[in-house]
Amino acid sequence: METTSAFEGLVCPETGERFEATTSHHPDGKPLDATYDYESIQLSREQLDSRPAGPAKYNDLLPFPAEQRAWLGEGATPLVEAPRLAEELGVGRVFIKDEGQNPTGTVKDRGLAMAVAAAAQHDAEDVALATTGDAGQSMAAYAARAGLASHSFVPSRSTFVNKAMINVHGGDMRVVEGRLPDARSAFAETLADESWYSLAAFATPYRHEGAKTLAYEVLEGLDWEVPDAVFYPQEGTDGLVGFHKGAREFRDLGLVDEVPPLYACESSGCAPVTEAFEAGEATHEPWEVPDTVCGGLEDPDPPGGRLVQTALRESDGGAVATDDDDILSSAATVASHEGVEMGVSAAAAASAAWARADEFDEDATLVLVNTSAGSKDADLLRSHLMGQGI
Repeated sequence: METTSAFEGLVCPETGERFEATTSHHPDGKPLDATYDYESIQLSREQLDSRPAGPAKYNDLLPFPAEQRAWLGEGATPLVEAPRLAEELGVGRVFIKDEGQNPTGTVKDRGLAMAVAAAAQHDAEDVALATTGDAGQSMAAYAARAGLASHSFVPSRSTFVNKAMINVHGGDMRVVEGRLPDARSAFAETLADESWYSLAAFATPYRHEGAKTLAYEVLEGLDWEVPDAVFYPQEGTDGLVGFHKGAREFRDLGLVDEVPPLYACESSGCAPVTEAFEAGEATHEPWEVPDTVCGGLEDPDPPGGRLVQTALRESDGGAVATDDDDILSSAATVASHEGVEMGVSAAAAASAAWARADEFDEDATLVLVNTSAGSKDADLLRSHLMGQGI
């Protein structure tokens, strides 16, 4: 394997057990986390500011060098200031981190790019996961770039756009009748009989490892000012956990003073993370009957539950669940007031910010993470407007 100089291997957050970098997955299926010799990393704000955007910018804090990653242009997405939203929310500044401008229109590209790189380093030939859609499209794109075969298990409720693009990228797709848990069951059954490399969140440590670069970009983009809150839609828990890790690393390296408060944003029709946070539980219980039109938020038992709760509590953040109508209306408001196209599930970040706006003073800085492009959900957004007579 070819790794960066500071990368030391993997550690199990639950037990503290360490594994060599050549390990691909925990033998007992537990989450793993990449670890580094942080004392050897000498980074300053001036160094990072002087480096051009691109795959090599954060090499010091990533496991594989840029030339070993199947880069398609992910990252370096715009941090768009939203003054009208700030005025409406009664705060000083609002920024939207527009991850919809990644290659496949989703934040998933950061994590899947790194996970596919790890699979290639481990000599995998096939990669696979279960997905509501975005991760499948992303995996198919990066697997194609790396010369690997990909296999996506997708519930029948997934959008046409994602299903179509998985196939366009040459990915194998198994459409499973039902919801995400049904797709996960089919995936697990098939994986037991195949020598495929799992790219499921927290089965591989590299999805949240790739996702952490989002935190680097937000903090650097704010001129090293730590925002008062970051609202992160629960379109996959690996993104939020990765953001928290990236912010911790910048804090521990002395680049920022503290970690920004993280808020997990869900639909009230499927809110296991919010329920657990409000109850003070270390992890969530599966949501019994999910009921939301926001497909990316319809995960009744998101992986990495303990890690998510830890990230929310350690960052002094929280969890917010809002109704589907509020989420859809927020997507339309952001688009019509600021021009940024938020995906339906991504708009939970804006809806949550409105729900919690009175908790922040008039000088506060809020960041909304737009995890997916609005074009992926154009039919649903238009239908919502038509239902309102618009």
